Formats: sequence, C-alpha cells, structure tokens
Amino acid sequence: MILRKALFLLINQVSLLSWKNAFRLSDFLCWALFYVGGYRKKVIRENLKNSFPEKTDEELNCIAKSFYLHFTDLIIETIKFRTASPECVRERLQGDISIMDELYSSKTNIIYLMGHRGNWELANLFSSLCFTHECIVVYRPLQNEASDRWFLDLRTRFGAVLVPMDNIFKELQKPRDKPYVVVLANDQSPNPKTAFWTNFLHQDTGVFRGVETIARRYNLTVLYADFCKIAHKRGYYHVDIFPITDRPKEVRNNEILEKQIRILEKNIIDQPHNWLWSHRRWKHKRPTCLKPEQTLS
Repeated sequence: MILRKALFLLINQVSLLSWKNAFRLSDFLCWALFYVGGYRKKVIRENLKNSFPEKTDEELNCIAKSFYLHFTDLIIETIKFRTASPECVRERLQGDISIMDELYSSKTNIIYLMGHRGNWELANLFSSLCFTHECIVVYRPLQNEASDRWFLDLRTRFGAVLVPMDNIFKELQKPRDKPYVVVLANDQSPNPKTAFWTNFLHQDTGVFRGVETIARRYNLTVLYADFCKIAHKRGYYHVDIFPITDRPKEVRNNEILEKQIRILEKNIIDQPHNWLWSHRRWKHKRPTCLKPEQTLS
C-alpha cells in the first residue's frame, strides 16, 4: 500500500514536468527499459520480422529502435495528459474533423474505430473535448483497482462516459438527448473461436467482431481514425478520419472489419514504428474450421 501510494505520487509529479524534461525522462526510460532490461525485445523482433518479411535486418532494427522511443514517449505523454490543459490536447492532436460536425447536424450516431497507433489516450481526450456528440469510450477494466481508477480519472477528464465492453449493449439502450459516438480500439488479440479471420501484415489474424455486431444492431455509421506521428515534432499527432459505411446492415458479413483492417495495414506500412509491436497480437492460431460468421461472406 505504501509503495503504491509512493508510485502514484511520483507519477503525479512527473505529470507536472515541462514537456522538454518529460521527454528527457522518456529518453532515460527507453534506455533502461529496452537496452538494459530488454523489455519484450524478442516479441517485438518476431512481430516485425513476420510483418515485414521483405525488409533487411538493418531495416527491422531501425524500426525497432524507433518503436522503443515511441513506446516510452507514450508512457510519459499519458502521464502528462493526466493534468494537461484542453489547449494542450488541441495543440498536440490536430486534423480535419468536419465530418463529425456534419454527422452531428444530421443527428447521426457513430461508431468510431481506432488502432493502437499514435497516443490513444490523447485520442480519447481529444474525442470527448472536440466532438459535439456524447462520447462513449469502450474499455477493458484493469485488474489493479488503483491503476484502473487512475485511468478512469484520466479518460473522463473532459466528460467522456467510460463503459466496459461487456456493458456496451446495455449502455446503448439508454435514452439520450443528443447523438452519440462510440469510441474504441479494435486491434487487440481476440478469442480465436469467435473472431473474424483475415490476412493482416502477411499473417493469419483474428479480429474482434464486437464492432460489427454493435454497428448492425444500432445502425451506426462507422468511421475509422488513424493517428500518425508528426515527423520532427515529438509528442505531436495528426488524425485522419476514413468513412467505412453509413449502412452497416446492408454490407457483407464482416466487411466493416475487413475495410478497417486494410486501412490499418496501409497506415502501419506507411509509418511502421507507430504501432504497439510489444503486444502479443498473433498469440492465437487460426482454427482449422471456421463458422460462417467468422468469414467474409
């Protein structure tokens, strides 16, 4: 308990650092975590090698080193955003979001997909701060109660409603006074027995089907947002929003997910260090026999 309180006290102090000193801390953390501790370097290397079989070892090493710093920047940035001003959030993530205003004017409900590119905590804050829609963020609660509370406080700073994935259908049945947007990341590793299976970065890959089910059940317009890092401006990002469909009930089974994964794949190829390579994304194998709902049909 004492150590936990000391840790969160330290984290809160880090959030008060200047951005310049915060990134100096990230440089040190990168060295300690990866070059001394070797954090998940084997996982990162294997993921990169399988995803980019055409690249040389030198090219893969370059991507890995860029990812190491990106990863520790994410940690420090997330701590900083715990106390960052609304002006800071708007400054560090920019892009054309006029499509959101147009959909709000037409009273259209949306499901807004992301991958683990850019800083997704910044993306969540930006969404609740800058979108006129009521912002509903889908998340998976952490097992550690103190950590879960810290992230809940971070993610709800500007009025977002956080809903565990298991409760999202119940949440969307509630009456609302204005249009809503459901925000979620959809590139984690799902249960292989229920996932949609496709080829992604040269590998058999399972994809969560919850997005497809939510969009069809509530007839939500589906958008995909990519968050790229701005070159030579550390800690700054740009958002591009891609329409996927405004008629989710009429497209083929899993076509929403297939379109999303193709956009994500292209974005990763364009800026390869900007994705969560330390995640065990391909830990599950494709089942021998797939159910019809697990295929593109």
